[in-house]
Amino acid sequence: MFSDFQSFWLHYLRQHSKKKTRQWHAAGTSMVVVCAVLALVTLEWKWLLLAPVIAYGLAWYSHFFIEGNKPATFGHPFWSLVADFRMVFLMLTGKLDAELKKAQLGHVEMRSSEWD
Repeated sequence: MFSDFQSFWLHYLRQHSKKKTRQWHAAGTSMVVVCAVLALVTLEWKWLLLAPVIAYGLAWYSHFFIEGNKPATFGHPFWSLVADFRMVFLMLTGKLDAELKKAQLGHVEMRSSEWD
């Protein structure tokens, strides 16, 4: 369906058109980092098993109950994972608006800050 990551990326952003969906994803991705740090600090590797459960749980919740679509993970698991980290990074650096415009989402729930 997608010949390259950039094509997938634009599709991915369209699948995350609502700000609340992106915020739930950011929360889930942040929990991955928290779980990884906890695993390193406590040397209890169960935290690494818990990380994807929390992250996917929050992300999937946002797709099913906020966005109203099917998570991209189901069709493209690796690209979806990369795209999620990219989206959250761009949110944190304030550069996501430009990418949303490229995906023709400039009109969708955008404000100066993704965190408002």
